[in-house]
Amino acid sequence: MWILDSAYRNGGIDLWTKEGGAVTRVHHPYDPPFLVHFTDPHASHDMIDALEERYNAEECTIRTVFGSLPGYRVFADRRVAEVIEEQAQYDVQLFNVDVRRDQRFMAEHGIFPCSGNNSDRFYPEIFHDLDVITIRIHGEPERSATLPEVEVVHERIEHFSGPEGTVLSALFSRISSLDPDVILMPDADAWMPRLQRLAQDRGLVMPFSRNGKYRSMNSRSYWSYGKMEHKDAALVPDGRILIDTERSFVFREGGLEGVLMSARLSGLSPNLVSRFTPGTLISSYETYEAIRWDIAVPFRKSDGETIRRISTLQAADRGGMMFQPRPGVFWNVEEIDFTSMYPSIIVQENLSPETIGHPEQPGFLPAVLKPLLDLRIRTKQLKKTDPAFNGTDSILKWMLVTCFGYTGYKNAKFGRIEVHEGITRQSRELLIKTKDIAEEMGFSVLHGIVDCLWVQGAHVSLLKARVEQETRLHLECEHFDWIVFLPLADGFGAYNRYFGRLPDGSVKVRGIAARRHDTPEFIRAMQQEMLTEMGRAGTVAELDAVWDTVRGIYRKTIARLPSASGQEMAISRRISRLNYAHRCIEGAAVRAYREQGASVAPGMKIHYVVTDAKRYQAEPVWAAKTFDQQYYRGLLDKAWEEIAFAFRKRNQPACQPEKCANLSAW
Repeated sequence: MWILDSAYRNGGIDLWTKEGGAVTRVHHPYDPPFLVHFTDPHASHDMIDALEERYNAEECTIRTVFGSLPGYRVFADRRVAEVIEEQAQYDVQLFNVDVRRDQRFMAEHGIFPCSGNNSDRFYPEIFHDLDVITIRIHGEPERSATLPEVEVVHERIEHFSGPEGTVLSALFSRISSLDPDVILMPDADAWMPRLQRLAQDRGLVMPFSRNGKYRSMNSRSYWSYGKMEHKDAALVPDGRILIDTERSFVFREGGLEGVLMSARLSGLSPNLVSRFTPGTLISSYETYEAIRWDIAVPFRKSDGETIRRISTLQAADRGGMMFQPRPGVFWNVEEIDFTSMYPSIIVQENLSPETIGHPEQPGFLPAVLKPLLDLRIRTKQLKKTDPAFNGTDSILKWMLVTCFGYTGYKNAKFGRIEVHEGITRQSRELLIKTKDIAEEMGFSVLHGIVDCLWVQGAHVSLLKARVEQETRLHLECEHFDWIVFLPLADGFGAYNRYFGRLPDGSVKVRGIAARRHDTPEFIRAMQQEMLTEMGRAGTVAELDAVWDTVRGIYRKTIARLPSASGQEMAISRRISRLNYAHRCIEGAAVRAYREQGASVAPGMKIHYVVTDAKRYQAEPVWAAKTFDQQYYRGLLDKAWEEIAFAFRKRNQPACQPEKCANLSAW
């Protein structure tokens, strides 16, 4: 059976499966217990007696990554577990309390979503016969007074327009007749509550769910890796996959294949994984593996950081290693990159919370990450000849990247800060060792950042082979015909701002305007056009020859600036707060959103146009009629400076904008 969706309903698990072109729902009664270990059972005997009488609690042995504990199975829900915590004054350990029941059911029964019978969960390909349609609703879901035009894409493209009731009825009728397995819909999570209200007002049945039931996910704002993030509310249908293609990180990075692979690995419904972050995916994957191995999943983390001397902390907590580059243009450069360095270190060095102080003990994290790492190495090779694997490889990359950060997360089920520090320590030693090997073999090291080096020299394959032999880690090499390392304001090299030409003529960029998410499309298009022209140049002479063309693009863009539209000038920013102590453009944009009646929350991404920078005035992109030409000319000139640096003579100081009175003269 090919599991399409799963949900906990009516005291059991609903599994939606597709076989022979038909989708069916099978209900499995399931009421699993949680586990509790009392530090002092004698002091809690009254509570234990009550649990045995009321919830059929029974003695058991609880298997954890740290060893076995005596405890009890309690056939009750999370509310009872929280009462036990409170009454025992938190002198208890609880397990399997907050594991999703459908995920737990599948892990215990050895089944998983998005795969047929007897399939390998770690097989790189996803085989399916899912019927997929795309629905596009034109307009702003938070602002549209009526339902605008709707477009449905399947074998052909259909448009529905006219009175709101007619459009809604036609859309619902088409969904019912097509009966798709997957609906791809930009801003679906914003539109669904509105569609539900419109359907109720008109007495219509909303057909997104195959049984009329929906699961609600609440919106929330939260901090993650030092940034405020926002998760939108959602209505999740039963029996059908609905993906918000505009807001889903997993879909944006991996496409439908990435969503299905994430579901297969984590044991969660594709509906859920499409709305989760990579961090949630890797923690869900670890949870599925723990349940599959009959290891209890802690409810509250109890293995806190031990007390250590400040000198020990200073030596341990130093992060990754970086070598500052010399700014300039360099020819025939090789980038050597460790494939998933941090998870590889976890596996190779047996780093896990329970192996701290006991390195001889097999670790949980290395055991569960190894098949994921092997799968990533395989998809990275496969995508070189088959682009169909790009999405799967991208999702695996993000899951493995976040598994490192998750080891240091204070509430991680299977994390510990000492593991986090051990990983970075090993990574620093590996990068230094690789640098020493490269220089010993006659290579010039130009730049290095955490898990990769840029070098110049002959026979990079020999360097790759020796580093792999001595580090026992997998490497990938990428050749640049030329690469530009940009300067900081002080003239020293920037760590993460560069662009360079690959052998196929494409230009790889990092940190410049064309890559930044907040760059207006008008400026992004200028840089991308310039980079396309520069990508035609494979030699020094050819790069010099495109100077006039590139400069012409800059002049043409300046001339077109006054007639550009507000849409082209939209700046996208993720806001961290709603109230600002000082005047700033971002604060003005938040106020403008509110004045337009649009809801905002910390962590949300807003799109605005600066109308008067000196007076700190901005408008939402849909309301902007004009823009501040002087302000956007400044952004355009900064983007031009990034490109123009590649054409200056080597070792010539970078032109400082304030010293260049007439940049258009370039």
